Amino acid sequence: MVFTPNFLAAENLRTQAVQVVPVLVVALGMALVIGTEGIDLSVGSVMAISAAVLPLYLGYGPFVAIVFCLVAGAVAGVVSGSLVAFLGIQPIVATLAILVGGRGLALVFADGQLKDIRSAPMRELGSGSVLGIPYTVLVAVGLVVLVGLLVSGTTFGRHLVAIGGNRRAAEFAALPVKRVLVLVYVISGVLAAIAGVLATARLGASDPSRLGELIELSAITAVVVGGTPLTGGRVRVVGTVAGAVLMQLITATLIKNDVPVSVAQMAQAVIIAVAVLLQRERGNR
Repeated sequence: MVFTPNFLAAENLRTQAVQVVPVLVVALGMALVIGTEGIDLSVGSVMAISAAVLPLYLGYGPFVAIVFCLVAGAVAGVVSGSLVAFLGIQPIVATLAILVGGRGLALVFADGQLKDIRSAPMRELGSGSVLGIPYTVLVAVGLVVLVGLLVSGTTFGRHLVAIGGNRRAAEFAALPVKRVLVLVYVISGVLAAIAGVLATARLGASDPSRLGELIELSAITAVVVGGTPLTGGRVRVVGTVAGAVLMQLITATLIKNDVPVSVAQMAQAVIIAVAVLLQRERGNR
């Protein structure tokens, strides 16, 4: 980063902040899911569904359209959570099904076409700012605060961590395990839908065929690098933020130095493996 020209310029940092927003928002939900010893591979497809739903209801106003996007994300979360909590399906399998089917559903909603977003308020959301801070970044900061309070200051947050630490003990303690699991996936789905809205507003177009591709990899990387173990029982919200920002800066630095995107993606995979190994070493001490 030090050797990248103008890397610390205000405009470049602003650009990096805007670009990290979708990954950060998705990673917040991913951190909650991983905290329960689960995984959510459906987030990219939920973003695509959100992007496809948004232009369908913009004629009723941006608020109504966004509400429908959030409802779509919540429905996806209910399906994933129910498969995990009530049918006992492994999270990776349950959310993989939504990943595959959700992308197809998004293409059906969008008629397989890219659609321009002509709503002035939506375009302002994507490109506007207040006091030099982009609206999308402010939304992300607000969500970080809310998720942080949810984890550290509510009974739901304590139940989530307890279930991730030892689900059988949580069941013996009469904790509402199934309800908490479903709600965790619902929150992850809603956050993915919000990320889809923000990304679509920034692009000025709905592109469900590409939006959210491989974002689950970036989100998992941010969560793991941020210190949340894949074995569950802990959620590091601030660490997740730091992980998302770090990965964005590393990726941007590689690309700015003419390193192919494919190499940057491989670097992410290596970082995940190293972070998991480091966590395992700490756990064995």
